[in-house]
Amino acid sequence: MRGRRRCRRSFLFFLSLALALAGSACRTHGRSADDKNKVHVGIVFDAGGKDDRSFNAAAWQGVQRAKRELPVVVRDAEPGDPNSVEPALRAFAERGYDIIIGVGFSQTPIIEQVAKDYPKLDFAIVDGVSQLPNVASLIFKEHEGSYLVGMIAARVSKTGVLGFLGGMDIPLIHKFATGYEEGARSVNPNIRVIQNYVGVTDAAWNNPGKGKEISVAQIGKGADVLFAAAGNSGLGAFDAAEQYDKYVIGVDSNQNWVKPGHVLTSMVKRVDSSVFQIVRDRVEGRFKGGIHVYGLDNEGIGYALDQYNEKLIPKSVIAEVEAAKQKIIRGEIKVTDAMAQ
Repeated sequence: MRGRRRCRRSFLFFLSLALALAGSACRTHGRSADDKNKVHVGIVFDAGGKDDRSFNAAAWQGVQRAKRELPVVVRDAEPGDPNSVEPALRAFAERGYDIIIGVGFSQTPIIEQVAKDYPKLDFAIVDGVSQLPNVASLIFKEHEGSYLVGMIAARVSKTGVLGFLGGMDIPLIHKFATGYEEGARSVNPNIRVIQNYVGVTDAAWNNPGKGKEISVAQIGKGADVLFAAAGNSGLGAFDAAEQYDKYVIGVDSNQNWVKPGHVLTSMVKRVDSSVFQIVRDRVEGRFKGGIHVYGLDNEGIGYALDQYNEKLIPKSVIAEVEAAKQKIIRGEIKVTDAMAQ
């Protein structure tokens, strides 16, 4: 029965994608000269979908900005299960989309296969690395931003115990965890950081119930600040923080607004800016394959301060964190990159 349901979901996904792209193709033949000159952008989201208020949502904001500011046509696909990713990417390629973006490291080998088959098209992968000349690899120094929010967490914590909720137990998320712990220990060498992960498959990104269960357990062990680097699963940590009157730190997008008063800050990963930039490069004829790195030095990574959390963090702490930020940029503080170990 489970297999039938999975097949039915896959069939419905492919049918809806085919109809959407067919509609686009039909309009291509009858559109204005101006529309013909627009760059066509296809984006395929990771597990959790574009409404996860985190990683995918940031990528979605990037293409939506491109749609507002640039002469582009944007189509998206939310596969839902890993087996649907390659057909979605190929559907865009077969229709000659000018740039095709895969969101999430797990799409890297699939992007490479499709890019090899369509060498005249341009591709981009968020969080993955490819050596192909027609693939732009958009990667981030997550450990640097995590170091800064770790400092904030340690300064604000009253118990001396912090929680880290990771999504999938992979090296990429270890970058967040390691940076967070190093930042916390830089201001309190005796701090305790409890690390847990939701799972070891793609489903780990989309299980807020399990995320809350883990977060509640961490709170039970004394954690009063939780850092959630878990995609849609991280929303469970937000619920736990609100229920038990603790703090949570958001990730990727600015999530300070999600549970006002309980979100200490967000480790912002500017997936939106990187996606917008690579689309703009394609529009302006400046697209380049290879590695594009975003860190503190080019504002590709940071932490969020706004009306929702400005009263939660003392100004003295912000000053300390800003000083550390400059030291990281100058190379005076070396934050461990867990993926480079």
